[in-house]
Amino acid sequence: MRRRIVTFALLLVAVGALAAAAGAEVVQSGDVRVSFDGTFAPRTLPRERAAPISVSVEGKISTTDGSQPPPLRELRMELNSAGQIDAGGLPACRSAQLQSTSSEAALARCRSAQVGKGRFVAQLRLGGKPIVVDGRALVFNGIVGGRPGMLIHIYIAQPVRVTLVVPLRISRGEGKFGTVLRARVPPLAGGLGSITELQLKIGRRYSRGGERHSYLSAACAAPAGFPGITFSFARGIFAFADGRTMHAVLAGNCQVRK
Repeated sequence: MRRRIVTFALLLVAVGALAAAAGAEVVQSGDVRVSFDGTFAPRTLPRERAAPISVSVEGKISTTDGSQPPPLRELRMELNSAGQIDAGGLPACRSAQLQSTSSEAALARCRSAQVGKGRFVAQLRLGGKPIVVDGRALVFNGIVGGRPGMLIHIYIAQPVRVTLVVPLRISRGEGKFGTVLRARVPPLAGGLGSITELQLKIGRRYSRGGERHSYLSAACAAPAGFPGITFSFARGIFAFADGRTMHAVLAGNCQVRK
């Protein structure tokens, strides 16, 4: 019986590895397509207590005919209950500090609150064919609606200077998704722009009261006797200006640290 349990547990780990290797989850509504991908590191974690991790997420928005996709208006990302966010003791940045700033100016004002970074791609329709632009994305621990949250800072230098600050509210979820990040995305370039790709890596270790802490941490919640588990890692919900809403769920896997 024990041999069967071990064999089944190894099968679960193998299935999880295949799910991770399969790539992004792709969903489509009409002519709009969303690709949602994400992972975390390390994948080997304690069973009973949370350990530091970083999370990488990537979203791509496109159309089947190559036209500019509708602007994203609301974004909701839900993370598995095995993970948690700890911002206690971290400096917090406010949206007003980041408005109308370049990436360099944003870091000069809020570097001590930085918890992530990444890249973005956007399309701007400034008459005629859309112009594709890209640049840095920065993530800061912040205050959103009077409560702890995150602020995503996006800056476009050319062909026009545009700053977009996306506030992410952090709240508790229900069931297997215990942490919810929710944002209303402000219009980009007065409504003439659409974010088509966003890549973020979030995670930071810091000291508080002489003790080491991690902004993100998680445990591997595998049942006793199992070396690992496959689980629903994250769910993304994307709402667009034209009224359509799309959902995507990512599978993840972890192994128990011995």
